[in-house]
Amino acid sequence: MTAAGALITVGVAAALGLIVILFAYFGPGPAARQGAATTVVLRPGAGVPEIASELKRAGVIGSDTFFIVAAEATGAAHKLRAGEYDVVSHASLGAVIDALASGRVVRHFITIPEGVSSDTVMETLMRADYLTGVAPAPPEGAVLPETYEALRGDDRSAVLRRMMDARDRLLATLWAHRRADLPYKSPEEAVILASIVEKETARPDERPRIAAVFLNRLKVNMPLQSDPTVIYGLTGGKPLGHGLRVSELASQTPYNTYKITGLPPTPIGNPGRASLAAALDPPHTDELYFVADGTGGHAFSATLAQHQQNVVRWRGIEAARNCRAAAMAAGKPPTGC
Repeated sequence: MTAAGALITVGVAAALGLIVILFAYFGPGPAARQGAATTVVLRPGAGVPEIASELKRAGVIGSDTFFIVAAEATGAAHKLRAGEYDVVSHASLGAVIDALASGRVVRHFITIPEGVSSDTVMETLMRADYLTGVAPAPPEGAVLPETYEALRGDDRSAVLRRMMDARDRLLATLWAHRRADLPYKSPEEAVILASIVEKETARPDERPRIAAVFLNRLKVNMPLQSDPTVIYGLTGGKPLGHGLRVSELASQTPYNTYKITGLPPTPIGNPGRASLAAALDPPHTDELYFVADGTGGHAFSATLAQHQQNVVRWRGIEAARNCRAAAMAAGKPPTGC
């Protein structure tokens, strides 16, 4: 073979080798074992060989040796980050290395609904099996209900601390801009009222008005007479499972606002942003009463006589609903309801 021929052969071999390397790096990787992606968890402190071995074991790369070589050659070896990764089916080796070097870990989200008790918050945290550790139960009303981001391996106490810090920051801001004539002795008293408002209506637009009703009652030393406080005193925040009975309304607990005047000793849940804002900046009204109006909202009134008329109207609506429900259950037309 002439020298020119030898050079051509070497050149072709080099070109073919480069094509093979590029295809191995940029070409499609193995298929996901289940579904459209494979989850891989890389522990903190793992070196490149351990990471390569774990990726090979999970079936997201074809060769751990080539992964190590490619990571070293591209300078990514010292940038690979621990954490939880979802690797899509047929992801190229280059895409896998880029994801690990960029730290594109799986982000989990924990949602705390408005009004839930602190016991429920803890149950939610304990169900999140991607978290670690055990957190102490927070005081009632100390958490801000929202959606929080968390990563696999995060400590539950740290996540809980973020929830509590978020509430503290919001409360401090709202307290600094509160209506000047409110009767609260401390920000925590505002949280107590906000937790009651949260339980009284599911409509954000009504919360300021309901807060104003309760504040008007506090000013005239009138019992708040809030059913949710009675339920909390009986169950600690768990659903009662039935309508309040007369005997339960007569229960002697510090939370029975039919029996006590003023606020109960603690919040009855964790109020959300709208309820906290309502409790600290309610409108000026003379209303002292409200009752359901049959539309999902409430009818408000300033006098007992007006309130009694609204109650009669609501009882008529409720009786008609019950009549229709009974007729349907019996397979009869709701005639006369």
